[in-house]
Amino acid sequence: MAKIADFGLAKLLIGNQNKTFTGVRGTRGYLAPEWSKNTAIAAKVDVYSFGLMLVEIISCRKSMELKMAGEGCNISEWAYEYVVSSGLNEVAAGEDVDEAELERMVKIGIWCTQNEPVTLPAKKSVQMMEGSVQVQHSPPPASFSQSLLHTGSS
Repeated sequence: MAKIADFGLAKLLIGNQNKTFTGVRGTRGYLAPEWSKNTAIAAKVDVYSFGLMLVEIISCRKSMELKMAGEGCNISEWAYEYVVSSGLNEVAAGEDVDEAELERMVKIGIWCTQNEPVTLPAKKSVQMMEGSVQVQHSPPPASFSQSLLHTGSS
């Protein structure tokens, strides 16, 4: 039985409590980038962790495996390249899947793993995307955009 837990999920608040002080919680590698930037932690840190897990589950690959394999990219960059190149059938690896649903879930994962909190969707929006709302193409991951800028300027 698959179990998913401890992936940077936010500390629960009690009753009328609307903020709390906390240290880093969750497993490294699944934490939103702002945990390491010494900036304010947004409520959307859970969205980031969810997106990362979603792409890992879909691809059957761990984010850390990509870095160790020397692929030099994070999992959202990897997924973005598949969406852009229409190579989603490689993600499914011969599985019998609904390609439209697969693309939808990968897009949600990419939206949820943007590096800047302002570009992350709200939790409610993620719920709507998982339902019947059409999922728009996400902006490329920040590091993917940076590599395009550096490649274009050479």
